[in-house]
Amino acid sequence: MVGAGLFTAAIVPMVRQLGLKWGLIDQPDPRKQHLEPMVRLGGIGIVLGFCLALLITWLLGGFGNLPASRDQLIWSTLIGGVAFFAVGLSDDLFQLPPLPRLALQIAVATVVWSQGVKIGSITLPFDSTLSLSLPDWLSAIITVIWLVGITNAINWLDGLDGLAAGVSGIAAVGLLSVSFSLHQTGAGLLAAALAGACLGFLRDNFNPARIFMGDGGSYFLGFSLAAISLVGPAKELTTVSLLLPLLILSLPLADMSAVIMGRVSSGRSPFYPDRRHLHHRLLRAGFSHRRTVVLIYAFTQWFVALAMVAANAELRFLWLALATGVLIWVVVRSHRSQRDEPLDQGE
Repeated sequence: MVGAGLFTAAIVPMVRQLGLKWGLIDQPDPRKQHLEPMVRLGGIGIVLGFCLALLITWLLGGFGNLPASRDQLIWSTLIGGVAFFAVGLSDDLFQLPPLPRLALQIAVATVVWSQGVKIGSITLPFDSTLSLSLPDWLSAIITVIWLVGITNAINWLDGLDGLAAGVSGIAAVGLLSVSFSLHQTGAGLLAAALAGACLGFLRDNFNPARIFMGDGGSYFLGFSLAAISLVGPAKELTTVSLLLPLLILSLPLADMSAVIMGRVSSGRSPFYPDRRHLHHRLLRAGFSHRRTVVLIYAFTQWFVALAMVAANAELRFLWLALATGVLIWVVVRSHRSQRDEPLDQGE
């Protein structure tokens, strides 16, 4: 985690300088929050920091002697993440239409499913000895929906400085804790590298941001979270472990679901850009940019603590108590700031 954070923090400023030199910037418009042109290639730094940290961990023997099947899952996750990053980067550079992007995501997710990153069976709740095996066609559909759905949920969350990176980092820490509690160390190392890359990126992405991650970065983060949850907490699913990634990622998933339902009910396409997202609603309610982001962070870490309780992680109730305290403190502070004086960018 520390290595990924340091690598990412070192690489991102160099990516920003290259983006400015080559004119690869995101122009402001009425739907976006930034007022100045911004480089949106920060995902390159996230991916490089993530991969370099894992490479060094592997060279130092951190992965140990994984069975061939587990080793394949790790490689499938890495290659799938890079492929999703490539799809997002292509959109950053060439503005791909929504349907071709979705088709490419489904194609990559299907290939990843064929390589073993899948939801293949579910242990029944009333008898842990009985397992419901899913036919291949149903396993493929559910897995692709899971991978593509979470990828786009994180992408749609990327509307404010530091929001997607922070939420993804908190979720990755949750996956790290839960993976090790379930003795899924390979997935835990992936989650640690992802958390570190997110935290390293926040150095230049938290409000006021100096660089955006772009679709390349958000696609990589979303797919990596979804895939790690399948090779770790949800591998060989039980009823409880099925709920763990859902709890950890519940906020972005709920936001995406609400936005889609709102757009469809208005007679618009699910891909129609608007300002229905949770962060937009909080801004309209009078919260400042930073307060909105921190409030969403607080709710995310509380859901992560719930997942740790469900996973029987060590000191789980202590973590839940601390998470609840943090959530209450942030909500109270945010409410007071809304009544008195909003948090400015320099605070």
